[in-house]
Amino acid sequence: MTETSLTVAVIDPSPARAAILEEGLRASGVEHVAVIPDGPGLQARVAALKPDVIVVHLESPSRDVLEQMSGLSRQAERPVAMFVDRSNQTMMQAAVDAGISAYVVDGLRADRIRSILDIAILRFNAFARLQRELEEARSELADRKLIERAKGILMARKSLSEDEAYKLLRRQAMNEKRKIADIARAIVTAADLLG
Repeated sequence: MTETSLTVAVIDPSPARAAILEEGLRASGVEHVAVIPDGPGLQARVAALKPDVIVVHLESPSRDVLEQMSGLSRQAERPVAMFVDRSNQTMMQAAVDAGISAYVVDGLRADRIRSILDIAILRFNAFARLQRELEEARSELADRKLIERAKGILMARKSLSEDEAYKLLRRQAMNEKRKIADIARAIVTAADLLG
């Protein structure tokens, strides 16, 4: 993604601050900047825009605003960079918990905006990669448990060794051009139905 191809959504209740953000973004090479007014239907408007990054500027965020931004980040699956004028430790922790990719206190300067966005994007992508890896690991563990259970059923019902049961699962998966976990799932389901 090139610098100019970024689409950035700016959310700020103050039109003057939104103009500063927009100017700073354009000065840093971002051509596609859309200022979206806060209010009802915010998530739908952001979803329709499909921005690469969401930039929010507030004086002092509340827990409600942070929850809204968390929902926005999850729904849009985009990094959120939040600039605030005032904050405290509780609000910073709430921002981290809400999945805000960059939380900058009293740091809205046009010359810093681009580097903060870049860090927000990198952090968001790193977190998304970790989430995918975690889901893959969970799925793989669930599949392994299922295969072990299916092997146990085959061993008990067909008087097979563990190795023979696995080979039977593997051969059936190859014959049906399916995953071993799918064959195991069918065996476990059938065994549960038949008792």
